[in-house]
Amino acid sequence: MDAHARTLRRLLLRSGSEQARALDWDALFQDELPRVFNFFRYRLADRDTAHDLTATTFERAWRQRHHFDPQRAQPGTWLLGIARNVWREYVRGREREGRRLAPLEAASIQSSPPHLIERLVAAEEQARLRALLAQLPDREQELIALKYGAGLTNRQIAALTGLSESNVGTILHRTVRKLRRQWEETNG
Repeated sequence: MDAHARTLRRLLLRSGSEQARALDWDALFQDELPRVFNFFRYRLADRDTAHDLTATTFERAWRQRHHFDPQRAQPGTWLLGIARNVWREYVRGREREGRRLAPLEAASIQSSPPHLIERLVAAEEQARLRALLAQLPDREQELIALKYGAGLTNRQIAALTGLSESNVGTILHRTVRKLRRQWEETNG
């Protein structure tokens, strides 16, 4: 756990408020930190910025905890909704500054195998996959990040995005099929 995560966790656990207990912040933090971080890692090449955006997400959730309604969403879905807004604000801020996002090719989506040759092959394949992901439209990138980065179900993604569950499944299926086809084409 990095310094951002430790500081945020201490802040969340200090409160004895009813809202904090109702949401079980410790469990939420432990369960959702990897999901939120992976959501940002699937969208962003810079690991440090992904950590910062994750911390911003949890901080904002803490400040907005009184708005949480368990009738409307599960805590994890609510938190990823906040993460999506943090992402949008980050992208808009970069655009206002005239700065582009770091290319997704620089990101490491998963850890490499231990052997040198296997690591080199895995790194090459990851670079190819990241290049293909970077070519997708934003909506498809977001759905891939929510499904495979954050590990959400189609139903959770639908609740978060406002799309129907079947539409989410269809878009993901077509996107993965398109990625496979492009992968095979680049494999020669």
